[in-house]
Amino acid sequence: MKKILVIAVIAIVSVVYAAAQPRAIGGNLGGGLGFSYEHGFGESNMLDVAVSLPLAGYASGHYGIGGHVTYDWIDPFNAPVPWNEKGEWHWYMGVGGAGGMYDFSNVWWYAGVAGHIGIEYDFWFPLQLSVDWRPSFGVSNWDDKFNFDLHGLYGISLGVRYKF
Repeated sequence: MKKILVIAVIAIVSVVYAAAQPRAIGGNLGGGLGFSYEHGFGESNMLDVAVSLPLAGYASGHYGIGGHVTYDWIDPFNAPVPWNEKGEWHWYMGVGGAGGMYDFSNVWWYAGVAGHIGIEYDFWFPLQLSVDWRPSFGVSNWDDKFNFDLHGLYGISLGVRYKF
């Protein structure tokens, strides 16, 4: 009985702690049209999850889906953006993983390491605007050969998120 009570208390505290952290949900537009979710861990860390559909693929007939998951540090090196009027400016950088599939007829996939760097403006109401870059590199199987892939080293995206 004591074990069940301890497990229940730990579960409730974990859920309350996770729900009390700042979060944001929205979209990105850059090399593709994307969805993003940010989950804060205190004031200085966050988990960023992004899923995107490449826009260039629709013009060439190659469709796909890709994603990034990064652990980001907010205002790293204790160097916040110095100009804050009504809202707040923050910059962030992080590292994580990336993966995706393209051209579903030939099934080209990639997997690798991802980076994330950007700047965001948090308005005094629950809206956030950002500009960021998510480079990634790893391996892919284009044309049934394993290749070193510098996928994603070229795109900057604009983000709009609702904070809750």
